[in-house]
Amino acid sequence: MAGNAERTFIMVKVDGVERGIIGEIMTRFEKRGFKLVAGKLAKASEEHIKKHYEDLSSKPFYSKLCKFASSGPVFAMVWEGLDAVRTGRVMLGETDPLKSSPGTIRGDYCIHIGRNIVHGSDSVESAKKEIGLWFKDDELVDWTPTSHTWIYE
Repeated sequence: MAGNAERTFIMVKVDGVERGIIGEIMTRFEKRGFKLVAGKLAKASEEHIKKHYEDLSSKPFYSKLCKFASSGPVFAMVWEGLDAVRTGRVMLGETDPLKSSPGTIRGDYCIHIGRNIVHGSDSVESAKKEIGLWFKDDELVDWTPTSHTWIYE
């Protein structure tokens, strides 16, 4: 069972919240079989967003990204399941929506790279860091849904 408990951080960005597609994104993760461990609507400060995206601080778009991501509410989530980080990234699609396959979240809902509606952890290490940045330990709910035995052997 322990191998099925990998966690990833997924965030519906400002543009996704404004477009009203939080539920659509959550539904995809639920239908895939992942378990929601935490979720909240938040209005992050620019400083908080800068910490979140600090690995991109040398990129020319960093400042613009941080201003945009702190301009309105985001929906932060923690999902748990087998290979959650890698699978979550595949479900999101390419960072550039025009390179994303139909059937992925970005492939179905986005056109422009600057409005790609969702963020997902790119490694287990970054997932742990991002989860810790957005959630306190007591906000992470440890539970087992009854559907668990229908998803995992």
